[in-house]
Amino acid sequence: MAELSTLARPYAKAVFELARDDSKAGAGRDAPGGLADWSALLAGLAAAVRDPAVAGAIGHPAIGRGQLAETLIQAMGAAATVPARNLLRLLSEYNRLRLAPAIAEQFEALRAEHERRVEVQITSAAPVDAAQQQALVAAVKKKLNRDVNVEWKTDPALIAGAEIRAGDTVIDGSISGELARLRQALVG
Repeated sequence: MAELSTLARPYAKAVFELARDDSKAGAGRDAPGGLADWSALLAGLAAAVRDPAVAGAIGHPAIGRGQLAETLIQAMGAAATVPARNLLRLLSEYNRLRLAPAIAEQFEALRAEHERRVEVQITSAAPVDAAQQQALVAAVKKKLNRDVNVEWKTDPALIAGAEIRAGDTVIDGSISGELARLRQALVG
């Protein structure tokens, strides 16, 4: 689905820049209040587009693009600010409503980068007590030089230790990972 990602990128970037500018300037009465409001709006739009009834209406020859956009605008209610309506109409006019989930995903990535935060998944072989969790979170935060939002998991298959995933970065400090590296070194 690289094509969807490529098509969604300019829309996500444009919405992000608009939201960032709204956040800096203090949102006006008719504009979403910045990054958080746009995140919610895009998440709602993505969910709507995934709905089977809406997905079936997108591109249906009996339903005009403008008609679909106006129906979605009405469904948004109070969230249908001027910029939100403009985005919906633009996506509908150019038959890009299907991109809404990819736009929302890319917007969130841009927002996380802007806010210097990252989603981290820490998987340990055994449950980790609160003091160890705090120490590990502090170490990961320092290593990545970002705010971190940690999701904790337990997987006994790791044998001992932990595996830390932050985006494309993986730090494998587990015994099973060490055994796999040792096996690879012996084989090849």
